[in-house]
Amino acid sequence: MKGKRQEKILELIRENDIETQEELARKLSEAGFPSTQGTISRDIRELRLMKVTGSTGRQKYAPIQTENVHMENKYRRVLSEGIVHMESAENILVIKTVSGMAMACAAAIDSAAIHGVVGCIAGDDTIMCVIKETSMVPEAKREIEAIIKGME
Repeated sequence: MKGKRQEKILELIRENDIETQEELARKLSEAGFPSTQGTISRDIRELRLMKVTGSTGRQKYAPIQTENVHMENKYRRVLSEGIVHMESAENILVIKTVSGMAMACAAAIDSAAIHGVVGCIAGDDTIMCVIKETSMVPEAKREIEAIIKGME
C-alpha cells in the first residue's frame, strides 16, 4: 500500500500544482488513498519532495533533483549519439540505436525516470521500452527527445 500511495503522490504532484499537505491529503483521499497528516509528512520526506516555485509563481511540491549535471550530460550524450529512430507499437516504444549502443541507451532511459516507463530490454541495436499504458507512449517519446535536445 505504501508503494502505491507514494507512486500516486508522485503522479499527483506531476499533474497538479499542489501547495500544501492538506491539498495533497484531499487529492490522495479522492484517489482512494486516505492518509493521515503524519503519513503524508513521512511520504514527503521519503520521496524527497520539496517546495519549488511553479510557472504561476506559487509554491508547489516537486521531487528534489538528485542527479548531478555530469551524469545528466552523460545520459544526454549517450542518447543523442546512440538513438537512430523511435517507433511505437501499442504500449512498447521500439528504439533503434547505432550497433552496440542499445544497452547504454536503455540504461540511460531507465535512469532518467521517464514518466510511464516500466523498464527497457536491450539487444545490440534495438531497445524494447515498455510503457505502463499505450496512451503514455507519445509523452515518453517526447521526454526522451527533450533529453536528447537538452531541454530537460
